[in-house]
Amino acid sequence: MPKASEIKRGQIVEIDAAPHLVKHVEAKSPSARGAATLYKIRFENLISGQKRETSSKGDEIFAEIDCQRRAVQLSYKDDEFAYFMDIEDYSQHALEQAALVDEMNYMIDGTDGITLLVVEDRAVAIELPQSVNSVIIETAPGLKGASASVRTKPALLETGFTVQVPEYMEPGERVKVNTATGKFMSRA
Repeated sequence: MPKASEIKRGQIVEIDAAPHLVKHVEAKSPSARGAATLYKIRFENLISGQKRETSSKGDEIFAEIDCQRRAVQLSYKDDEFAYFMDIEDYSQHALEQAALVDEMNYMIDGTDGITLLVVEDRAVAIELPQSVNSVIIETAPGLKGASASVRTKPALLETGFTVQVPEYMEPGERVKVNTATGKFMSRA
């Protein structure tokens, strides 16, 4: 059973007899002497979809749930669901798009590197890779002589997500985007 200080993003723990996915962990060290480090943890209930935030001391223990992790690929999506194909046995799994609002910003049909989380033979969530490659569909024209410095401009990606890119980037170029922060990393 992991302590609050050992919990990482993507783990599934049990809170009030329901599975909760760890969405974000932030450590806060108080400045007072002898004060314990607090961990602010954001969870999502995998049954109801409700969000929950807790502040825990580092030695607080959480019950971990047995969870299968399956490598999948996004097959297609319709108005309500996103369908994923298991890479090993080619079985199909459906998840509601409403539960995948943030993740859909980084996926198009055929996206690889996705991990499906299965609890009690039921697909409950997905984990994205650390970064994804995407094509810039629309952005302002690149400037001649623009340096790779701090100046950026918005760019619409093929997924429909807008990210800030350096001003020398052009439509049609592939970029690498960090899925945790939603920020441009480099050319792909």
